[in-house]
Amino acid sequence: MKTAKDEVRKILDRIPDEASFEDIQYHIYVREKIERGLQDVEKDRVLSQEEVERRMSKWLGK
Repeated sequence: MKTAKDEVRKILDRIPDEASFEDIQYHIYVREKIERGLQDVEKDRVLSQEEVERRMSKWLGK
């Protein structure tokens, strides 16, 4: 299992040398969100498309 530090190193190796701090933060943020999403899938903490549509229609008042 790779550590967070290993993952950040991989990100840094892939982005251009001219990347700003903001660019680097964005890439780390996106990677972290993807990791959380994958963990949610593994733990079956997801909603079906139908459930999302149902909730959105209630929220949008349709």
